Order: sequence, then C-alpha cells, then structure tokens
Amino acid sequence: MDQIDKRHSLIKSWLHEAADLLRESFNKELEIKEKTSRTDLVTNMDREIEVFLYEKITEHFPDERILGEESVGHDIRDLEGIVWIIDPIDGTLNFIKQRANFAIMIGIYEDGVGHLGYIYDVVRDELYFAIRHNGAFCNDRRLPLVEELPLSEGLVAISNRLVVADADEARRIAKNSSGLRVNGSAGLETAWVASGKLVAYIAPSLAPWDIAAGMVIAEEVGLVYRQVTGEKINLLQNNAVIVANSHAFQEIRNEWR
Repeated sequence: MDQIDKRHSLIKSWLHEAADLLRESFNKELEIKEKTSRTDLVTNMDREIEVFLYEKITEHFPDERILGEESVGHDIRDLEGIVWIIDPIDGTLNFIKQRANFAIMIGIYEDGVGHLGYIYDVVRDELYFAIRHNGAFCNDRRLPLVEELPLSEGLVAISNRLVVADADEARRIAKNSSGLRVNGSAGLETAWVASGKLVAYIAPSLAPWDIAAGMVIAEEVGLVYRQVTGEKINLLQNNAVIVANSHAFQEIRNEWR
C-alpha cells in the first residue's frame, strides 16, 4: 500500500497542476485544429497537458508505458506490465465552447487489470478516483455501491452520435428512462453514473483513453461496464459501451437485441 499511496499522492498533485494550466488558458486564445471532422477537435492545451503528464510519469516511473490520446507516449500493442492510459482533456468540444463539462483522466493498468482510476472535473473541482479493492471516491467522500434502479427510475446519458443517428434502440431506451441527458464527456458521464446522478451511460465508440479511468471507478461501486454485446471491454480498440447497474444494464441489452 505504501507504493500505491505514493502514486496516488503524486497523481493528485499532477492533476491539480494540470487543472491550473487549463484554468489559466480560459483567458488566452486557443489554437484549435480539426482531427477528423468539425466536431472532433484538438487544441494546444490537449497537447500541453498530455506532454505535462507524460513528463511527470516518465520522470517518476521510467520503466512504465504510456498510452495517450494525442500520440504522446508509447506504441501500445499489449497490456503487459504497467500501462498508464491518459486523456488530457476529455470533452475537448465542451472545453472550447463552454469552458466547462470536461475532465482530465488517468487510468493505471497492470497486466490488463485496472488498479487506479482518476476523473478530474476541472471546473467543479471534483476528483473522482478509485483504488482497486479500496473503493471509489469523489474528493474525500466515499461513493456507496450503486442502487439497482430500473431505467424508469433514473436519468440516462446517451452519446450525441447515437442521438443524431436517430437510432431506434437509443430512442426506446430514452423513452423507458426518466429522461435523456447528453453531456459530451465520457468520463464525466461515467462518473455521474458511479455517483448515482445517472442510471446508465451508452456510447457507440469509445477509445481506450475514454474508458480506462472510468472503468476502474465503475467496478468499485458495483457497476457493469461492458460492450453493448455483453462482452468485456477491449482496451486495445474502440468499444461500443454500456455503463449501468446490473438491472438497468439488462434492460438496455434487451433493447439492443
């Protein structure tokens, strides 16, 4: 536990330093570029935060590998040993347009098993984190195990890509829930399911850095984090995912058949 405590303390300090850099950027002009489309953007701050984290990790843990969204890090083809999976700004479009509803995310895996997960909501100053077999937290508050609520008793978050595609499954799931929410940050939506603000989150294509941190947190509060097919998540590829309690998960799976 001493080694875990050391990592945990370092990561929290790095996240707060990175968050300060992002807050300072609110008063500066961003450099914005398209990656694949006008809604898939990257900024100079995405790259700056990723480099910042990469340098901190390699300084303290030089023998460990890093998978980053903006191509900083190593060429990861397997999950052997210790792998850090980082997303410098999850919800870049929100960061650009709203200056809110985005997060910094870090997941640490050893031989494919998640041991530490961090989702830092910069603007709300809420750090969601989990240590394997030691629970999940929001700042200093331990998150309880999730309630087994049906869709009808909770709000559901569905990715914008499913909503604009007018997917029949998404429409039925939203209709069966208490209401639909679309936020635009996979990390925050996962954190909100873990903390009971949402009953489920569904997305058609999440990359490893969208998933890694949240999956550690989700598992510590008893959530199911799986592909829509019911298969386990593959952190070496994109996944269509459902994050929900087991009751709501089965309801969603029934709609997806």
